[in-house]
Amino acid sequence: MADQLTPGAERALTAAFLLALAATLSALFIGEVLGQAPCRLCWHQRIAMFPLVPILGVALWRGEAAGRFYALPLVVAGIGTALWHSGLYAGVISEAVIPCTQDGPSCTDKAGQTILGLPLPYLSLAAFAAIGVCLLNVKEPRP
Repeated sequence: MADQLTPGAERALTAAFLLALAATLSALFIGEVLGQAPCRLCWHQRIAMFPLVPILGVALWRGEAAGRFYALPLVVAGIGTALWHSGLYAGVISEAVIPCTQDGPSCTDKAGQTILGLPLPYLSLAAFAAIGVCLLNVKEPRP
């Protein structure tokens, strides 16, 4: 068992865990309850977000600040994908995304990419960025 986290590090790790849990549950709710199928880029963001819940949960449970090292690569991958997706949504990136099929949802379909009027790519980017900020505030306890 590692040394106990400082109170500030524990709060930051708890916040990162709760953000990842909320984002994961929201994505599952949108897909499974509302029936809104995710586009390809949403799937890639889910691949980066979903493992954060158990990784951060175990790190929090064990009191290990080192858990951030396992989570940060996923956060960086999620931010990159969400930035690309947000650029497509905003029209800043003009090229069409090849993996999006004509039968499935489109990455640039503005009507299908919002929930409660908020664009999903922006929400994803905000979630990954907030988790990243929290993880950067998790420090090892000093001896």
